[in-house]
Amino acid sequence: METLTSIFGSINGVVWGPLMLILLLGVGLYLQIGLKLMPIRKLGMGFRLLWQGRDAKPVPGEKKKDDDGEISPFNALMTALSATIGTGNIAGVATAIALGGPGAVFWMWITALVGMATKFAEAVLAVRYRETDSTGFHVGGPMFYIKNGLGKKWLWLGGAFAFFGAVAAFGIGNTVQSNSVADALDSTFGIPHGITGVVIMVLAGAVILGGIKRIAKVAGKLVPIMGILYVIAGLLVLIINAGQVGEAFRLIFYYAFNPIAAAGGFAGAAVMAAIRFGVARGIFSNEAGLGSAPIAHAAARTKNPVRQGMIAMLGTFIDTIVICTITALVILTSTVWVEGEAGASLTALSFDAALPGFGNQIVSVALAVFAFTTILGWSFYGEKCFQFLFGTRSIMLYRVLFVLAIPLGAMANLGFIWLMADTFNALMAIPNLIALALLSPVVFKLTREYFDGKDILPGEELDHDKG
Repeated sequence: METLTSIFGSINGVVWGPLMLILLLGVGLYLQIGLKLMPIRKLGMGFRLLWQGRDAKPVPGEKKKDDDGEISPFNALMTALSATIGTGNIAGVATAIALGGPGAVFWMWITALVGMATKFAEAVLAVRYRETDSTGFHVGGPMFYIKNGLGKKWLWLGGAFAFFGAVAAFGIGNTVQSNSVADALDSTFGIPHGITGVVIMVLAGAVILGGIKRIAKVAGKLVPIMGILYVIAGLLVLIINAGQVGEAFRLIFYYAFNPIAAAGGFAGAAVMAAIRFGVARGIFSNEAGLGSAPIAHAAARTKNPVRQGMIAMLGTFIDTIVICTITALVILTSTVWVEGEAGASLTALSFDAALPGFGNQIVSVALAVFAFTTILGWSFYGEKCFQFLFGTRSIMLYRVLFVLAIPLGAMANLGFIWLMADTFNALMAIPNLIALALLSPVVFKLTREYFDGKDILPGEELDHDKG
């Protein structure tokens, strides 16, 4: 085990090293420039399309909506967000600040603004190159836009993505999440890990075994509720700490470009540390570039790739610009962050400082719900990757194995599993980023045609004019 840990540690240091962060940011920046900053300029239009996509009502001239996909565009985003909004929003932000200082938050923002273009491109390609499987369901994602967009000679790259994704789902999207919930509920409420694992297994199994329609239905209800309640709790803390909010923003902007000295239990951080941990934790939180979210968006009931792309890019904005910022400001308006704490405990202590007796419980419950929905979303990602490799008949086998792994994760020591999953996450990104770069002309062409009015379905004109 020590040998394996050493091997994966070495690989992890390379795949999540500076070159990977440069690749992720570089491809995202290239896409953002190629799109002429459209994901930022058309943010309002994206939210309007999201609201209209709640029921996926067909516009005049379209075939019945059942022909276009399995879930509404709104629920496709909620399914993607269910996997995205998780421990990264609570523990990841805290870790970034603990290791990189307040300036890391600024670089998380930059990563998100660049990542919006990446998410847009991923969803555009997912819808453009999706297929219908033998059961009549739409399937897509990086493995399919590699296969159908780049041609058969690149099929091995799609297979590599699918393999890395199927394995990573068991780690970052399953056992790591159930263990995080078990730890939080044990420390706060004294609930044994085993009981937590079994309960999550039963609840998640009831949803996962029902497939994407059931996952999307649950995500469409649970994700907005949990996200709004967490933001409200965070805003309540910021109202209590209103006098420190201005100083928190000053710390973020100043230390994004200046080193911060050690203070109390805080070890200090150089500017490179702020950039490194801000970018790494930002990507860990919003998953832009990993290629996971487009698997969900490929199942959306839509015929227009650009419309779904504009909805997809909201995931990065909501996850990082809204929820991660709330967490960061809660932490920085307290004095706990200079005492040497890190991870979820830092976030919990920061909430508790403003809401004594309640703050810790709020974070524990939020972490539990966030992690639970992450399990749901990643089960679908892993399933589609497994299906790409082994066919439609393998789906139920994967679902059963995925559900059975939940209680094992809740009771396990996950040091090695976390390391392995984190490594496979990075390995997922490499094939996806290659495909995004090579297929970028397709993204630019489809986007240009949409906004030039050449690819607008009957009945969409008013929508387009609003944009």
